[in-house]
This record gives sequence, structure tokens and C-alpha cells, in this order.
Amino acid sequence: MNGLKIIRIGPAASVQDLGRPGLLGQGVSRGGAADVLALAEGAALLRQDAGLAALEISGLGGEFEATGPLRIALTGAPMDAAIDGANVPWNASHHLQAGQRLTLGSVRKGNYAYLHLGGGIQTGEYLGSRSAHLSAGLGSAAAAGDLLPVGKDTNRECGLVLDPGSRFHGGTLRLVESFQSALFSAEERARFAETEFKRGTRANRMGVEVLPDGPGFAAQGQLNILSEVIVPGDVQMTGDGKPFVLLRECQTTGGYPRIGSVLPCDLPIVAQASAGAVLRFQWVTLEDGLNAQARFQTQLASLRGACRPLLRDPAGMADLLSYNLIGGAVSARADPFDAGGDQ
Repeated sequence: MNGLKIIRIGPAASVQDLGRPGLLGQGVSRGGAADVLALAEGAALLRQDAGLAALEISGLGGEFEATGPLRIALTGAPMDAAIDGANVPWNASHHLQAGQRLTLGSVRKGNYAYLHLGGGIQTGEYLGSRSAHLSAGLGSAAAAGDLLPVGKDTNRECGLVLDPGSRFHGGTLRLVESFQSALFSAEERARFAETEFKRGTRANRMGVEVLPDGPGFAAQGQLNILSEVIVPGDVQMTGDGKPFVLLRECQTTGGYPRIGSVLPCDLPIVAQASAGAVLRFQWVTLEDGLNAQARFQTQLASLRGACRPLLRDPAGMADLLSYNLIGGAVSARADPFDAGGDQ
């Protein structure tokens, strides 16, 4: 079976796609890739569906060997990457021939990197998704010796690059009011938007701690709150008033008060913010939030058109023969105006 064999891998890598929506009633949150923008970028670079699964790698990379010819793309938090020892650009697509090895170092900024394969990773499905959801007991972490099998790759285009954007250094997170926002006074909600936060060190695929520059935030009667439905993006206050922004693998219910909910399109900023990165919150209306989400979906759809050819030095291209180098070639001796001339 054609695919990519894992020679070595860091401790926090797993196969992820867009997750499994619609199962909150059964106690399973959506899960899926922490950075859906990176998932879409890889799909654009490989000219394939954004719903296909990729390998999500957190922190430390690894080494991989192709069992046959493959197209790959690298997106998300940038790492040092090399094919058979030759460095290759990030946020780009590349060819791998059988036996070639891809090496990925540690993330240089951000948290989650993505390794995409042409045809998508075709591991087994659980409840309609290939995503590992470890807190729910679905799937498993990637391990040395695993084979990442690929599906049928119907496209041969490769050697593309895409600008990665600026979501790795924190930024402004737009949020809307949610079920429990009214439990926080108008003054507390205003102070929340005026406060500068820093991304804390306590973080995983369930949520990210954000530390305020000043006192925490308390809800009225917060000790009497009943457990309610939780969704990714909810900003939950712990007992000491420190917020956590919940991510794709968050729990399905909870009793901590929630001041609001971050727009789904801004969650990649939270997921990729490095420890210590500055984050701010901005209240928006539900209408403005829906418009922002629609613009984000338009951005995702336009990624394919934003890809451009990757300029490489032919002298350093070990896979040179995998490219079409003679299409449109003409004779130097022919008269360009003579249709029957020497071609």
C-alpha cells in the first residue's frame, strides 16, 4: 500500500480532518484540526478537497519515508523541513519519490504544523471521521512504525507556494455574547474588552489559558450555575477568574461561567498563538459575527487561486524528472510565422 511510513515522531501528533459534527448529544465534541485554515491551505496547495485528513504535529516533528511516489504539502506552524537532507520551503507542495525521507524539526513559531498527502490520509474512520479524538477514546496518536496510507491522488500539480498569513503571534479575537454573558455585569464585560491578555503555558487541544494583565473576572452567582452545552470558542472562567478559550476537542458540557464565545474563524489565532503572545478580545454583534464568518469561508475558497509557482534552483532538484519540462518547446531554427516550417 502506498503511503508515508513514520520512522520517528514527536509525542503529540495525530491524524485530523474537519472532525465529526452533530454528536454533542452523544457526548462527543466535534474535534478535528486545531487550525482549519492550515488544513485548507494544504488542500489548496495539493488541489484537493479540504475535508481530507492530514497529520497534525504539535511541537516536535519527526522523520518519514515514502513507500511510493507522493505529493506532500507542509502548512501551519513552520518547521525546518528537508527531503533527503536538502532543505525545502514551508507552506509549499513537494514531490517525494519511493524511499525518499522527509525530516521535520521543531516548530519555530506557533503550535500546530500539518503534513498533507496527495489523496489524503486514508486511516480508518470512527463515527464518520478519521480524526483522532483522544479525550473521547477515538483513534490514537501517531507512532513510529505506523504507515499513513494515501487515497487515490487524481492530481499531479505540485511545486506551489502560499503566503502563510500572520496568525502565529496572537492578535484580536472577536467574540459574541452567549448563554451566560448576562451573568457578567456590563462593567465586567467592558473591562474584558479593554484588558490585554497573554497566552499561558497551560494549553492542549481542549483549550488555551489566557492570562489577564490585572485581576480576573467573576460572574454573579457563579457558584449556582448548572452545567450547559459547550462549544469551541466559548470563553470559560475558572474559579480564580482566569479565562480559558475552548478549542475543537473541548468537553460537551460544563458549569464554569462563560463570558462569551470567540468566532470560529478566529480560533486559528488562539490555537497557533505561542506562549506569551498578546491576545485581545473585541465584542461584535451576532450579525457582524456571521458576516465575518462568511468572509472567512470566502477566503478559504479563494486559497487555490492565491497559490503561485515555487521558484527553485534546478541544480538542487533531485526530483527534476517528475516535472514537465518540455511542454510548449519550440525550435530555435523555425520561422514562427511559417506553420509548415521546421519544428
